[in-house]
Amino acid sequence: MHGLFADGSCWNDVISFLQPKGLNVTSVQNPLSTLPQSVAAAVRVLDRQDGPTVLVGHSFGGMIVTQAGMHRSVSALVYIAARAPDANEDFAALAKTYPTPPASAGIVYDGEEGRLTEEAFLRDFAGDVPEARAQLLYATQYPFQKALLAGTVTDAAWRSKPAYYAVSAEDRTINPELQRYLARRMEAKTIELPASHLSIISHPREVSELILEAAGHG
Repeated sequence: MHGLFADGSCWNDVISFLQPKGLNVTSVQNPLSTLPQSVAAAVRVLDRQDGPTVLVGHSFGGMIVTQAGMHRSVSALVYIAARAPDANEDFAALAKTYPTPPASAGIVYDGEEGRLTEEAFLRDFAGDVPEARAQLLYATQYPFQKALLAGTVTDAAWRSKPAYYAVSAEDRTINPELQRYLARRMEAKTIELPASHLSIISHPREVSELILEAAGHG
């Protein structure tokens, strides 16, 4: 599951490591409309998966993983610099107990549609991605709807299933200290990467290795 300011193609580099290992990989196209609709998109894919499935979420995608992870096929959860709420938790309120990350100031709205400015995208979202690649990602960023941010999960799959977490130590989109707290709270197997928020692009090998470990291929 991808998060805000992205689409399913942001997982391409990670997928290129996983498929040769024999994993059946699907990158969900998150509609970024409402939380229930995003969860439903994940569940439709989970229904099609054959066998135990590791559900992986980057950034806001962690919200969807936390809820959709209750699906019977999900064997483990992997969070990549991701939100990891508890059931019925006001995640925005939790995040405000930590210093506000710089990227927050770069969110702009056209009516109900939100996106990142070019400056914030390149500096605060994709800070360690080569400039040409970051420019391409900016040009293809997928806007989100305000209604999405109002969603609250009703179940927390990490309370009953194995969890893994990759912290981005140089993250300017989700506070790294918040990420560390979330990983500790769920007692996740945790790695830390010297990465921006887009570790799935700047450190795809390390992210893939964590996913493979969750899938029993470590």
